[in-house]
Amino acid sequence: MSVPVVQFVVTGESAAADRSGRPYTLVYDGTCKMCKRLVRRIEQVDRAEQIEAVASQAPGVRDRFPWIRPEAYLESVQLIGPGNETWQGAAAVERTLDILPRGSFITWIFSIPGVRPLAERIYRWVARNRYKLGCGEHCVYRPPNAGKS
Repeated sequence: MSVPVVQFVVTGESAAADRSGRPYTLVYDGTCKMCKRLVRRIEQVDRAEQIEAVASQAPGVRDRFPWIRPEAYLESVQLIGPGNETWQGAAAVERTLDILPRGSFITWIFSIPGVRPLAERIYRWVARNRYKLGCGEHCVYRPPNAGKS
């Protein structure tokens, strides 16, 4: 399955900033414990309040970002920025790190040839297994189609 790394969409006003006033919106799986822990960490580090984090299951998300396929929310994290530029998967993680203070100390590694495709493969594996990795066997709730891709 081929998933676009970055897509550019322009629809007049920025849908990303219209709820919180923040220039970026990170849409993540709100049923994933691992995802929620990572979002809490991002919120702690994002002192400049550049990123609004919203669970993909939150009311109005699909209406707010109509160009994102509904199944894309199950496949990967989505980062929407100014002008509705949209990153997903490893590209969204890379861009999120770039936005955060001192994130460039980590993201320089993406400039090494071959790292981006490898990062995407690793991201896809983690995303497919996120309910196992984040919850373990004790986790009772697994959404339909969880971990299938």
